[in-house]
Formats: sequence, structure tokens, C-alpha cells
Amino acid sequence: MKNVIITIGREYGSGGHYIGKMLAEQLNIPCYDKELLVEVAKGGEYSQEMVEKNDEKPNGFMYSLFGGTSSYGLPLNQRVFLAQFEKVRELAEKGPCVFVGRCADYVLSDRENVLNVFIYTDMETKRQRVIEYYGVPEKKALETIKKTNKKRAEYYNFYTDKKWGNASNYHLSIDSKIGVEKVVELIKKYIELM
Repeated sequence: MKNVIITIGREYGSGGHYIGKMLAEQLNIPCYDKELLVEVAKGGEYSQEMVEKNDEKPNGFMYSLFGGTSSYGLPLNQRVFLAQFEKVRELAEKGPCVFVGRCADYVLSDRENVLNVFIYTDMETKRQRVIEYYGVPEKKALETIKKTNKKRAEYYNFYTDKKWGNASNYHLSIDSKIGVEKVVELIKKYIELM
């Protein structure tokens, strides 16, 4: 395998988390999704609970007022983002891996050995997956999908100079309706062609 780092942006319910895990397993490389939060907490400046609470939170005026600031003058969510930013760069230096979310495509935009992928699908497929994979009650599935994707878009748009989900930000944008396994195969084939 080439020395490629794969970043996966994803809609909630598209299977992006599972695709990242499966891809990393098949390529025998590490995958960082929520694991990145553990790595940031290991640094000692923030507890894991603090990192998780402020994970993927966009900044806003009200959040800045009530989210807490430090002597550095930055809201806690921004400090957590910066800690994740540094951890993504540090882990990427160690070799091939998969990053799911966390604006990793933006963080690693200065590197040539990065493959940026965005996973999306239609609403009904997402609805079925969040019910099956995450145990979201059927009555709350659509609302949960919309809220989660809105938060992801706000977070990405705030911390990058790009628009979340815009195909031009990625090398590949894939509709996961074809199935998680087929998406993994498609990404592996793309890597071979790089």
C-alpha cells in the first residue's frame, strides 16, 4: 500500500464511521474517530470528558459567552479544536492512517499523500442506518440526522475556509447506498490508481 492518509468526511447515517474502520482494518493501519479524543486527552491538558463535551462544537457568540474561556482568551471549544488539529498532524507524521471527521482534510491540506473522501447518501438510507446502527428511535431518526448534520456543517464551515459536503473539497464523494463494503473497495481501488 502507498503511504496514503485517508480522511473521511461523512453525513450522519451514511456509514462513514464503519467505512473508516473497515478500510483501516483491511489496510492494516490505524483509524482515528473518537479515538482521536482519547489521544488529545492523553496530552494531559484536558480531561477526556472535557474533550468529548467540546468535540465538534462550532464557535458562536452565545457559546463564547457561556462556554468558558481561558487565560488565553479562547473559548474552550476552540482550544479543544486546536489540540485536535495538532494531534491529527502528529499522528499523520507517524504514517498511513484513516481519520474520520474532525476537519482532518483541512488540517492536512498541505500534504500531498492525503486522500479526502466524503460519504453521503439519501435520507431514507440514513434513517434506516441510524435506527439499526445507533439504536435511534424511529420517531426521532429524521430529527437526529438533521440536527447532527447541521452541527457537523457548522463546525466544519466555522473552522475551515470550505463548505461541508461540497464535492470540490474532496478527491472522492461517494453515495454509500451501494453498501459499506463496496465503498471500501472503491476507496481501495482509488488508492491503487494514485
